[in-house]
Amino acid sequence: MKIKEMIVVEGKDDTTAIKRALDADTIETNGSAIGDAVIEKIRLAQEKRGVIIFTDPDYPGERIRKIVSEQVSGCKHAFLPKSEARPKNGKGIGVEHASPEAIREALKGAQTVDEDFSEVISPEDLMMCGLVGGEGAKERREKLGIKLRIGYANGKQLYNRLNMFQISREAFIKAVNEINQEEDHA
Repeated sequence: MKIKEMIVVEGKDDTTAIKRALDADTIETNGSAIGDAVIEKIRLAQEKRGVIIFTDPDYPGERIRKIVSEQVSGCKHAFLPKSEARPKNGKGIGVEHASPEAIREALKGAQTVDEDFSEVISPEDLMMCGLVGGEGAKERREKLGIKLRIGYANGKQLYNRLNMFQISREAFIKAVNEINQEEDHA
């Protein structure tokens, strides 16, 4: 599998994991203190080939994702579920620990953000579906993030991502119903 876009990752270990999974080029941010030279490299990549931001599913990874997407518009975003980003020994979390299959699946689901999309899913919808402010909300948000390929997010981030990635009301309801059915059968 070959990916046309350049993939923005955090470091060398992530690049190694990507190259084990598929044929792709990466840009390493080398942490969350992203310099101007790295941003310029990402801008050029976006102009020439397109960019997929693929960072770790943790706070530093989200911070890098936010910095890059604020400075380089039109990037695609790929998310890896936390469960796929943990090593066998359980220490740490990151793209470098993911299996080649999990990496390919995450990149296949890369999505573009549309800043002009008008809100379809409201904060009240999140409350009514048990995704914020109640027992089990965190676990339900994690399941929803996996089903919709938008990654884990707290309540506020979830609201923003659902709308940012133009998740339709229909897709949202379908995913919530699937989670409800899974919980009923558990």
